[in-house]
Amino acid sequence: MYQDVVDFIRNIYKTDDFLPLHEPQFFGNEKKYVNEAIDSTFVSSVGKYVTKFEEMVAEYVGAKYAVATSNGTSALHVGLKLVGVDASSEVITQPLTFIATANAISYCNAKPIFIDVDRDTLGLSPEKLEAFLQENSFQDDGGNCINKQTNKIIKACVPMHTFGHPCKIDKIIEICDKYNIAVVEDAAESLGSYYHDKHTGTFGKVGVFSFNGNKIITTGGGGMIVTDDEALAKRAKHITTTAKVPHPYEYIHDEIGYNYRLTNLAAALGVAQMENLDVFVEKQRELAKIYEEFFKDSDIEFIKEPKDAKSNYWLNAILLKDRVQRDEFLKYTNKNGIMTRPIWRLMNKLEMFKDCQCGDLSNAQWLEDRVVNISSSVIV
Repeated sequence: MYQDVVDFIRNIYKTDDFLPLHEPQFFGNEKKYVNEAIDSTFVSSVGKYVTKFEEMVAEYVGAKYAVATSNGTSALHVGLKLVGVDASSEVITQPLTFIATANAISYCNAKPIFIDVDRDTLGLSPEKLEAFLQENSFQDDGGNCINKQTNKIIKACVPMHTFGHPCKIDKIIEICDKYNIAVVEDAAESLGSYYHDKHTGTFGKVGVFSFNGNKIITTGGGGMIVTDDEALAKRAKHITTTAKVPHPYEYIHDEIGYNYRLTNLAAALGVAQMENLDVFVEKQRELAKIYEEFFKDSDIEFIKEPKDAKSNYWLNAILLKDRVQRDEFLKYTNKNGIMTRPIWRLMNKLEMFKDCQCGDLSNAQWLEDRVVNISSSVIV
């Protein structure tokens, strides 16, 4: 059975060579724009391509403002700071996520609380979220959501759109609004994905995207903060540029800032990639249909986009029968030159997060035992 999968994937990509999980594609104006950036001598964090890239992403996702950063993790770190997360805070997120989600919370000296996911979206479960808050929190006189166990403020919630599949973000927003919890959307993997015809990353107070080398479009490494709040956008730009106060020549910094701005060289690459984003999404969705058809009569289940969602299918994923079969499949495919990867180890199992508060994580554990990512490079 596993050999059939290997043969099928090799036939899709028409190669007997090693197949990575997701490699970038450059067939547009990438070299032209990067060379223009070099010729301009504006190669660092100031230049026309940084501004252009921000404008293109904001327009594409339907946000009023976008601020480019050095990577998705830095974007999430700043996004959490924008909504007031600090050492007195706790942040709800999901255990089934890339480490950057939990790391960014830690950068703010806050502690994560891990709430289960839904099996159909792989993202934060609204039902589990509400059940946790009903049982474990109360609102103080100032309207803050207080954790009964720790007496700390639950300041923010970070749902993640896993592999580009939108979670039930509208219900999450509704619950968090009721408890006065700010939502910072980890949309790192979901550029080009929509939920109820609204782009991911634009539901919460702040949203963040990643342009790492393996994402649907890349700047080599980069991120973006999006928001409709002008004040938050201005503050994001200020603290990502070392909190430097504008002055003709003096170096004046009015708070702790970060050197988190995207370079003009990287943004030039991003502008060219954005020009072909619709092509990438279309091709990814075509590839997903091919996989869906192949696996429909198999014991292996292909993970499809959730109800009411349009996914970019950034990474294709399958469900194996159990952990034993998962590990057999991973060993066989990688041994035969097809890169496959398990879904992430649950955050609460990692040493630095093992003492964090958790809800019932049965769905997350079930998925950890079964989900595998398969070849997902865009075919052009």
